[in-house]
Amino acid sequence: MTERRKLVVVGNGMAGARFVEELLARGGRDAWDVTIFGDEPYGNYNRILLSSVLAGTHQPTDIFLNPLRWYEDNGVALRAGLRVRGIDRRARVVHAGNGVMERYDALVLATGSVPFVPPLERLRLDDGAFREGSFVFRTLDDTEAMIKYAARSKKAAIIGGGLLGLEAARGLLAMGLEVHVVHLMKHLMEVQLDPAAGRMLERLLKGMGMHVHLSRATCGVIGDDRVQGLLFADGLTLDCDMLVLSAGIRPNVQLAVDAGLEVERGIVVGDDLATSDEHVFALGECAQHRGMTYGLVAPLWEQARVLADRLAERAPDALYVGSRVSTKLKVAGIELAVMGAREATAPDDEEVTYSEPARGVYKKLVVRGGKLAGAILLGDASSAPALLQTFDRDRPLSDDRSELLFPQTIHSSQTSAADLPDDAQICNCNGVSKGAIVAAVKSGCRSLKTLCDRTRAGTGCGTCKRDVGVILEAIAGDAAAEDPSVHYYVPGVPLAKPELVAAIRDRELKSVSAVFRELAGGKEDPASKPGLASLLKTIWGSEYEDERDARFINDRVHANIQRDATFSVVPRIYGGVTSPAQLRKIADVAERHGARMVKITGGQRIDLLGISKERLPEVWRELGMPSGHAYSKAFRTCKTCVGTDFCRYGVGDSTGLGIAIEKRYQGLESPAKLKLATAGCPRNCSEATTKDVGAVAIEGGRWEIYVGGAAGSRVRKGDVLCVVSSHEEVLRMMGRFMQHYRENARYGERTYDFVERIGIEKLRRLLVDDEEGIAARLDADVQAAVDAYVDPWTEADAPKTAEQFTDTIQAQPAEAAE
Repeated sequence: MTERRKLVVVGNGMAGARFVEELLARGGRDAWDVTIFGDEPYGNYNRILLSSVLAGTHQPTDIFLNPLRWYEDNGVALRAGLRVRGIDRRARVVHAGNGVMERYDALVLATGSVPFVPPLERLRLDDGAFREGSFVFRTLDDTEAMIKYAARSKKAAIIGGGLLGLEAARGLLAMGLEVHVVHLMKHLMEVQLDPAAGRMLERLLKGMGMHVHLSRATCGVIGDDRVQGLLFADGLTLDCDMLVLSAGIRPNVQLAVDAGLEVERGIVVGDDLATSDEHVFALGECAQHRGMTYGLVAPLWEQARVLADRLAERAPDALYVGSRVSTKLKVAGIELAVMGAREATAPDDEEVTYSEPARGVYKKLVVRGGKLAGAILLGDASSAPALLQTFDRDRPLSDDRSELLFPQTIHSSQTSAADLPDDAQICNCNGVSKGAIVAAVKSGCRSLKTLCDRTRAGTGCGTCKRDVGVILEAIAGDAAAEDPSVHYYVPGVPLAKPELVAAIRDRELKSVSAVFRELAGGKEDPASKPGLASLLKTIWGSEYEDERDARFINDRVHANIQRDATFSVVPRIYGGVTSPAQLRKIADVAERHGARMVKITGGQRIDLLGISKERLPEVWRELGMPSGHAYSKAFRTCKTCVGTDFCRYGVGDSTGLGIAIEKRYQGLESPAKLKLATAGCPRNCSEATTKDVGAVAIEGGRWEIYVGGAAGSRVRKGDVLCVVSSHEEVLRMMGRFMQHYRENARYGERTYDFVERIGIEKLRRLLVDDEEGIAARLDADVQAAVDAYVDPWTEADAPKTAEQFTDTIQAQPAEAAE
């Protein structure tokens, strides 16, 4: 038996570990004895998901690609936490910490990149360490340190408006911090986006609550022992108590430089990925091939496959000839696909653009010589699979460019991922081809979850999951199985709503943290918290144990955040009926507090827009009116017509009924928002038939009660639940329906979907005929919820936390800052 040769890999990141995976898959274990050195004391993890760990949507354990056990099971010696200090090329030995030495026959350098740290005054202490509160965002340890520090911080500044900086901003925003992105260039992500796309991305991020500062050069850090702000070159300052440096990356080449290898920007390699030493290879972010370095993962996967082919002798003459850079990912939760050139550069280049600011969609093609030279798809990447194939294969384009931007409008064989060739890459994050997905389906993966777990497709940014599902359905057909998680009430607790409610009641779980502790193994999922909070409040009423970190920002401050990080204030105006005195008061408050717009809403109320957070309590006190709940998943308003008071067609007192409904059910928590209306006659001027719940007066003093109506992005006339003869019966039947909906709807499911899912006939049997004997309990439970109601605007005088109404920070001249 031939003795195995010694292969040493320096770097256990995404490139180094992927290369070893590819080598083993080609039978390389028979030829090579593999040792990997990694700076970090862990197995290999998906660096792309660090922002998700920061945001709390993933736990650190969720992002590991190769846990420590994997190395042992595959006969790979992992030297985790040992940094290689030097290379003796003559002796073919690497020297690591603690005196460890390892001989090699072949050496692969996959040292990745290091963060670029701009030379800011007062960033470092005398010993060279970062000032407290300063971080780079590159490793799992960096991320966990940021999470701990963010828990006691309020305002974070991120220097760098590139992909990584925006992902860090998204994570910190999700943790509840006020986030400022400071960028040197004129628009965000200038490497990938043109100015128009950059401006649209900026608007989208501001709509999330981020603050963006462009063309701003940071020259120093303010603060003594810890970060307290930033100083800009123009003399302005920005207060902050946390700083994240994300100003780009540089190839990590110092080890190669010290070893005497040829290094320019990166470690210079040829098409065989060998360095200037034939026994030493390089790949990934540290490598420079034909003058190019790559920071995206797709070229890394291509390099890993080529080098594995060569060293496993599967294809000893395999060559890497460079990559056509393209990727499909998410930036702060926004879909983005980019490839090739971002702008026209030659006189005959053609640019095809489509912009829809209201939806945050921007699409652009750069056509050169009848072929696709580049593309940007922001906000809608549905056409990315076909475009990526056209770009990668350098195919000629049809004369109708619109079919590339809007494939769903034409009958094209390339509009579906199922129609792509097997070598088409579906998942850019993990380098998974369509062929690999097809093979996994044929080997027995029948649900989307098992397919993603097997292939890793869709486990990065998640953008490609839709395409993975399309391929699954095309290959498996009727054998495709439904993923049980689609029935979970919230993603972080593996129970459908009936089982979840039963477990909560049986164990008397009255707080969100208790639910996670008892039903999710102690693993908290931030995305599940608002849904659980709403459910618990529905179940327990006044016994619910409120935890403010389980709420959205709107529910924490009882106002609706706007795209400029100000808030709208909508006081409750019962039934849409007001008075001159009340209108004068609203006008005075709007003027005193600088409301930038006063708007009549569709629910017959008045909205004061542009109110800063710190002014909210004072605005509420001066109005002296209860909250209109225009910000939450709850009962919002009851729209009315004038009914019998003034209208000559009125046959029922719709105004009085509407006021009674609103006073009784104001703020009632529900799985989704509830909009109600009453109409004084079948002319239906208040549109009661297209509300979540509506009442329409008919002849004989009777009222038709409609449920499941809609008049937004979807229009649906509600179904008649029943006909009753008094206001009291209207109140009772509406409350009974809403309580049943509260108990049985999915989180975020509007009544129109709920009614269609359950069926109006069944709802009549349950709620009107009471065939299961639940009517009395539903009436009692909704009464308990009504009795437990407390106007949230009373927190103006008794805030729940000291920071509840903290104002946003504005940049100010340095000479005015103390």
